[in-house]
Amino acid sequence: MAKELTFDGLIAARRLRTATRPVFVTEDGQEMTPDAFEVAIGRAAAWLRAQGIGAGDRVAIWLPNCTAWIALLFGAARIGAIVAAVNTRYRTAELHHILASSGARLLIFGGPDRHADFRAMTAALDFSSLPELTALATPDARDLSPIQGLAVAQCCFDGLAPLPAGPAMPSDPVLLFTTSGTTSKPKLVVHTQASMTRHALNCARAYGFDAAGARYLAAMPFCGVFGLNPTFAALAGGAPIHVMPTFSVAPALAIARAAPITHFFGSDEMFRLLWQTEPGALSQARLCGFASFTPGLGAILREMAEAGLPLAGVYGASEVNAIFAVQPTDALIEHRLQGGGRPSAPEAEIRVRDVETGALCAVGESGVIEIRAATNFSGYFRNPAATAKAIDAEGFFHTGDVGYLRGDGTFAYLARNGDFIRLSGFLTDPAEIEEVIEEARGVAKAQVVGVAHEGRTCPVAFILPEPGIMPDEAAILTHTAARLAHYKVPVRVITVANFPTTESANGLKIQKTRLRDMADAYLTEET
Repeated sequence: MAKELTFDGLIAARRLRTATRPVFVTEDGQEMTPDAFEVAIGRAAAWLRAQGIGAGDRVAIWLPNCTAWIALLFGAARIGAIVAAVNTRYRTAELHHILASSGARLLIFGGPDRHADFRAMTAALDFSSLPELTALATPDARDLSPIQGLAVAQCCFDGLAPLPAGPAMPSDPVLLFTTSGTTSKPKLVVHTQASMTRHALNCARAYGFDAAGARYLAAMPFCGVFGLNPTFAALAGGAPIHVMPTFSVAPALAIARAAPITHFFGSDEMFRLLWQTEPGALSQARLCGFASFTPGLGAILREMAEAGLPLAGVYGASEVNAIFAVQPTDALIEHRLQGGGRPSAPEAEIRVRDVETGALCAVGESGVIEIRAATNFSGYFRNPAATAKAIDAEGFFHTGDVGYLRGDGTFAYLARNGDFIRLSGFLTDPAEIEEVIEEARGVAKAQVVGVAHEGRTCPVAFILPEPGIMPDEAAILTHTAARLAHYKVPVRVITVANFPTTESANGLKIQKTRLRDMADAYLTEET
């Protein structure tokens, strides 16, 4: 096994690989060389130290994609601190959960944009229930007034004396990613410096990030593994990373055309938009790794693949990292367009288990996917019970995803085993939406399902009313929108007298399938 690396070791290796190709290229064309990135890391580490952050402390980063995001991450790693990555689409309730469950000492929040006022949402937090949060910072210098008595520092480390590489170890925890559920079933995935760097090196070799002329478009948010892991792979392979604060079609096409970009990762809808707007801008693409988030795009994806676009389905999860596997681009199109693929790490072990019998499945038989790899997460933060449930005695992570082995070193992902919903690209536990809806006036119980609506998967809520109160759908939606990311807000709230149920060995079980059928029929009739 190759020597494990720290984040400092990864950037040192990148500087040795090439000192001339930029690490980052911003939307306005500004380049950051490996040497300049090393200085930025040292300054970010010095700034964090000046805020009182030390080894083991958690820092929550709530920023859009920018070079400072990565510099802060590497700077935190340098001093042994841990970053809790916060989705910029989250709102106060979700932010509160991450801060509470991570025990973050410092929150770095973004400035206002056309979608959200991060300062206002920070000010709406219940600080009395966040005793470990002692510091706030923002790169936006327009308003640095205190929030609920806490000073707000400016997150700006230009001109600081860089802190040199320190005693960080590969085994040090460095990142906390959110996984399914951020209210009712809180879980934060812990990755070490070794699991992240080893995965980056594996992906660089497996997917051609280390090939001559490779360039990567970072259009997915750094706050999730799907945005961060390919960025690390590009860094490890020496491919310049073209950073987009948020994805937008016209700027993405301009970058793809001018760079030119060879490596893209994103949703099926992202590729559809790019292709249908200007297919020629993708002419230099070598790999277009996509995840299927949008219903009904199978035909257009096949058309794109048949026209020569190197589309390839991917597989990943917070626990095993994103782009854990990618379908070979020389495979049959029907295989390429499935999730799954060949793991980036040759030594990774994948098996499939029958959920009813518990027996391991043969090639071609569907069951739940289990994975053992050196790049797997080390556990759920402050949640040993959930960790023990997810990782068995042999070290296999039980993914909860259904798929099958192909027999040629690849596998196919079919669906999530259970009732989780893929909303706007994020795997979402409906229970967290239900919990928020049940706080609204007039709601006794809530059930949420996902259905295809207007070309995407949307949540629909069914509620049981409290006795003597007629729930107000508009008020419930307003209540929910103020507390959850917009993609989690139901398109409709439907009041019913009872939920459909069935008898099971453990008592009455709500029939989610029936609810999905009811929601689909309701939306179809309404349309």
